Amino acid sequence: MRIKANGININYQIDGPDGAPWLVFSNSLMTNLSMWDEQVDELQKSFRILRYDQRGHGGTQAPEGAYTFDVLTADVVALLDALTIERANFAGISMGGMTALLLAQRHRNRFDRIIACDCGPASTPASAQQWKERVDLAAEKGMEALVEPTVNRWFPPEFVAKEPPVLDKVREMIRTTPFAGFAGCAAALSDYDLRPGLPAIGNPTLLIVGSKDATLAGIKQINAAVPGSKLVELEGAGHLSNLEQPQAFARAARDFLDAS
Repeated sequence: MRIKANGININYQIDGPDGAPWLVFSNSLMTNLSMWDEQVDELQKSFRILRYDQRGHGGTQAPEGAYTFDVLTADVVALLDALTIERANFAGISMGGMTALLLAQRHRNRFDRIIACDCGPASTPASAQQWKERVDLAAEKGMEALVEPTVNRWFPPEFVAKEPPVLDKVREMIRTTPFAGFAGCAAALSDYDLRPGLPAIGNPTLLIVGSKDATLAGIKQINAAVPGSKLVELEGAGHLSNLEQPQAFARAARDFLDAS
């Protein structure tokens, strides 16, 4: 389904029973809301689940130009307003994890529990340069040129070697991401700093990370900065830990959400 919010058409899907607590899932770069299929299967009996495609991804409109996390978080609040959702739990991974943490900083009254996964506290000059190189490559050769390099960056070699079916799903999500959406969100990832607001986060916060993910050191910094936050490492998982270890991920999320 689509709805107009914050000036764009946002694609979303709702699962789970009326009256259950709301849980919002936010996708990573170059993926779409289907990345949460297995978590929805596990959690939809207990929660009213809202999934949405981040700006420029999946079925959500992809405006030209650079995006910022100010814009990406404003999209969430506008979507909740359009769907008349007053409060929700919020879970995001990678880009969605940064979105979660900024929402907790700026819109604490709209959210209960926050789950931020496989994400970092700030961009760096080196990471900004990497994003520029990837955008330039996609501009020249198309999104297909990013498929295999991204798969091999996101997942540990032993996982890729097994060629599980989920990898083909990931490959398709990458190649079908609109270039404007990829470039726009890459701009947001190239220039952000969550660190000043982390100590003021008052929402109960769970951090989930794959033990083999490049964000491990950064998420430990987030854990040290956010008061009372809990960190769960999924042993052997890479960047998209919810796709590698869906049951363990869902179990960690459920244990945290049920503690409310």
